Amino acid sequence: MAFSRAEAFAPATVANLGVGFDILGLALQGIGDRAIVEFRDDPEIQITDIQGDGGKLPREPEQNVASVSARAFLDHIGEKRGLSIQLFKGLPLASGLGSSAASAVVAVIALNQLVGEPFTREELLPFCLEGEALVSGYHADNVAPCLLGGIVLVAGITVDAIRPLPVPADFHLALVTPDFPVPTNDARAILPSNVPLKALIHQTGKVAQLVDALHRSDLESLGAAMEDDHVVEPARVCLVPLLAEVRAAAKRAGAYSVFIGGAGPTLCALCDTAATAESVAAEMKQIYSEARMDSVARHTQVDLRGATVLDIG
Repeated sequence: MAFSRAEAFAPATVANLGVGFDILGLALQGIGDRAIVEFRDDPEIQITDIQGDGGKLPREPEQNVASVSARAFLDHIGEKRGLSIQLFKGLPLASGLGSSAASAVVAVIALNQLVGEPFTREELLPFCLEGEALVSGYHADNVAPCLLGGIVLVAGITVDAIRPLPVPADFHLALVTPDFPVPTNDARAILPSNVPLKALIHQTGKVAQLVDALHRSDLESLGAAMEDDHVVEPARVCLVPLLAEVRAAAKRAGAYSVFIGGAGPTLCALCDTAATAESVAAEMKQIYSEARMDSVARHTQVDLRGATVLDIG
């Protein structure tokens, strides 16, 4: 059944999980983007409203990830009608929480519902990637968990390359997002173009340890692997002030590890209870407060559902 209007939600995500650069990601409960998508009588796609972005996101349809993803979908099915898209940003921009992926996914999930769900969630991945590519290239470490939920291994950009990983029941996260942007392209540009063989061996070993720890629900081993990054974090530490201080405070409060969320500047602490995560989040925020830097702290768990349709009509 087709509809004339659909509203959807897409969760925040955290990519990399420390050592898994561009190949690991997870969805977060509680925060994300909403979109309302409606058909138009003419063939144009219009971004009719964006709230929560401070006026920073482009309204031009060829420059906005939501409309680019929607256009890829419409072109694929041969739909001649256009769209009106209202976007409600619940995620800060350039924060390491998958803001661009959420915008792409939320538009596509709503549009798929609008035309009667001709595609499975997995089949929507290519359309979402078209929008994400505007900001950070063709990689699915944010798009895939946002779309599908859970923790995912991303071995490529096709559906058959995405694999769900186990989510331990006691997996909790404390997050702190300092109030300064780290654009993904800037964070990628600072990475080394060549990695020594010794570092490659170390990094692949830690990714294997991380995946093994998830299967065994071993948070101690998981945290050790997440934090033992010899390639990406050393290059990006200059983009995340007070990382060492936040890490020390989080561990004093009971966290297993602290790692950079995606490109940053969000920092994520792995914890084993909601109470510990709440306490750790407060301690991480305090470090920035003492440095007179604004930040937002929260505690959450993995979102197992991924993007969802909220309303249709």
